[in-house]
Amino acid sequence: MASQHFKKKAETKQAIPTASLPDIIFMLLIFFMVSTVLRETTIQVRTLLPRAEALTKIDQKRLLSYVYIGPHKKPDGTLGETRVQIDDALIDDLTLIRTIMYNKLVEQPKLIVSLRIDQDARMKLVYDVQQELREAGTLRINYSARPEAPAS
Repeated sequence: MASQHFKKKAETKQAIPTASLPDIIFMLLIFFMVSTVLRETTIQVRTLLPRAEALTKIDQKRLLSYVYIGPHKKPDGTLGETRVQIDDALIDDLTLIRTIMYNKLVEQPKLIVSLRIDQDARMKLVYDVQQELREAGTLRINYSARPEAPAS
């Protein structure tokens, strides 16, 4: 009988080093937690913004506090009376605007109030809101608008 010589193959597996994997995952998690801005407000009023020719974008979103003025969105999809919303709260008594915005101004002295007003809102309500903002001392006011549609 002829002797057959078989070579044994070396069974070495090249493993991927995973010692630093938890560190990498932790750093990615921290990065996304820090860089992500979560939506804080559920908008309960319709704000179809008017169009404007000249717009200026505000880069520091953290300084903004939004006040929404427009028809209340009912659960059945219809629109109700015009309401004022700050954060997640609908404001029934307009004098509360003064207190809410003053407290926000104390927390953030460089606060900019951005008014998002529906184009069909009554100017009397907008004027009353402006007066309450003035009484609160929040004099840095921005009016939100959509860009003008290009002429065809």
